[in-house]
Amino acid sequence: MSDTAVLRLPAPDGTVRMYTPAARAAPATRPDGAELSSRTVFAAAHVVADPLADTPPDGPAALDWDATLAFRRHLWGHGLGVAEAMDTAQRGMGLDWAGAAELIRRSAAEARAVGGRIACGAGTDQLTGLEPSLAVIRAAYEEQLQLVEETGAQAILMASRALAAAARAPEDYLEVYGHLLRQAERPVILHWLGPMFDPALEGYWGSTDLDRATETFLEAVAAHPHKVDGVKVSLLDAGREVALRRRLPEGVRCYTGDDFHYPELIAGDERGHSDALLGVFDPLAARAAEAVRLLDSNGGAAFRAALDPTVPLARHLFRTPTRYYKTGVVLLAWLAGHQEHFTMVGGLQSARSLPHLAHAYELADGLGLFPDPGLAASRMRSLLAVQGVAQ
Repeated sequence: MSDTAVLRLPAPDGTVRMYTPAARAAPATRPDGAELSSRTVFAAAHVVADPLADTPPDGPAALDWDATLAFRRHLWGHGLGVAEAMDTAQRGMGLDWAGAAELIRRSAAEARAVGGRIACGAGTDQLTGLEPSLAVIRAAYEEQLQLVEETGAQAILMASRALAAAARAPEDYLEVYGHLLRQAERPVILHWLGPMFDPALEGYWGSTDLDRATETFLEAVAAHPHKVDGVKVSLLDAGREVALRRRLPEGVRCYTGDDFHYPELIAGDERGHSDALLGVFDPLAARAAEAVRLLDSNGGAAFRAALDPTVPLARHLFRTPTRYYKTGVVLLAWLAGHQEHFTMVGGLQSARSLPHLAHAYELADGLGLFPDPGLAASRMRSLLAVQGVAQ
């Protein structure tokens, strides 16, 4: 589809400016499913809502299963692993536990069918509206951990809003996580999600002082190192992540969740590197996979040259309030042709302003991320027009 006519893009100051879409399409890549070798890389995947479902914003999520699973095949096709039922999939922001459980079952079955790597989030979000005890929180975690492991997927022990509310001391976290790690059938990924992604997780690991919280986190890992494949750190603090990964037990990975500094953290230094579990790799899948393949062939400089230019887009998508980054991710999936609409679970397509979305489009277009720039421009033009910016 060819449509490179000038667009009228709204700016945050209320003005409208002219933008000429890029003529270049995303370069052809090798979606052969070959795994990456020098780094373990997961993309946290978004879900595709059913636009025809007659559901209220606070009702159960209605998903378009065909489109949702097709996007996971897209990620596997580029050699990335899929991190399923995480916050990128609107977990706790429209996707409840019942919907997440079905998503885990279906995605794990799809992973087995295509030979794709998958890790799935296990948390406590079935405890909505309750003030549970630590014993109830452990049982909720156990229920979800059992489901994930029964599907054959790797488990990601997600940070728990219920535990953040119920815990009174660092020892409460150590007791709950120690119990779960002893039960896990295979090594899990421990997930530390900062309050910028979910304000309800303020003070996780028993302290708002991140140095103290880090000590508790590392103590939980050190107590059961053979049950921890890796830790996923989403604090948007590169220096803190590097210091933490240097203290991990031998064989425990650090999966960066830093959507601001991922190129430098993945590239690493003489003392180590981070692997990746990133929401921003949902829209950057092809570019990210090609960059890591350059790293596989000892092309550190080429890796940075390929991935560094994507950071301004990532920082825009994840700007404060960070938890609404999903809206920009789904916008880009629609513009890239991965789904036929810009409708999100819970109506979250309204969570970002039109100027924010317009700049996300401009940055992605400038990077050459769209397989069909004309299609992307046409879809962006239709969104702008229906929102009152005449084209």
